[in-house]
Amino acid sequence: MYFSYGQKETAYLKQRDPRLGAIIDQIGPVYRETDPDLFSSVVHHIIGQQISTKAQATIWNRMQQTLGKIDAASVQAAGIRRLQAFGITFRKAEYIVDFADKVQSGRFDLEGIRQKSDAEAIAALSALKGVGVWTAEMILLFCMQRPDVFSFDDLAIQRGLRMVYHHRRINRKLFEKYRRRFSPYCSVASLYLWAVAGGAVKGLKDYAPQKKAPAKSTGSNKQRIKQTQTDGGGKYSRQNHLNKL
Repeated sequence: MYFSYGQKETAYLKQRDPRLGAIIDQIGPVYRETDPDLFSSVVHHIIGQQISTKAQATIWNRMQQTLGKIDAASVQAAGIRRLQAFGITFRKAEYIVDFADKVQSGRFDLEGIRQKSDAEAIAALSALKGVGVWTAEMILLFCMQRPDVFSFDDLAIQRGLRMVYHHRRINRKLFEKYRRRFSPYCSVASLYLWAVAGGAVKGLKDYAPQKKAPAKSTGSNKQRIKQTQTDGGGKYSRQNHLNKL
């Protein structure tokens, strides 16, 4: 199943922004897979944090082959140690089991998320361990197929904006200008900006200032860098959109 959109959404975006309209015409339809199951979608996104798309797919296939349906009952039955055996870190396994426990006990009304507004759904999902705002936004888009998702924290969307509109930097104020322009079909705009960021349109470049080569890290610096790379809310998996396109 792919994210569903059609002529109504693209016609609106073309009318609102001719430059994006030209990109839409050049690329054509964008097919991005979705997962309508909320539980498995949350688990899948937690697994994907900090790792490559290929590694995420490998782990996910192992889980499906062994557990069958990925739901609260199968995760609880597996437990943390068995989840780790699939290649999941201890911390992520803890997050996934904690999520399953909350769903199974009724402390987290998973299906109730579907009745919430975007802002309410993001707040509820990002309150879960291991789910940050960006991850919650991706669940809204790729599971619930919400039509108006536009994530400021997504590095590939920012890159796509720089490439299409020749910006050097994307700050919050500028980002919100584009959100207002693309709404209520920000999700479709996101699909095309991800495609641009992944190289779908030849001749476009990233106008971000080039970074200077970092100084060689000392042992203590390396340790500090390592300590910042926690499993949190998907900080490093945002770059995965560049790998998927």
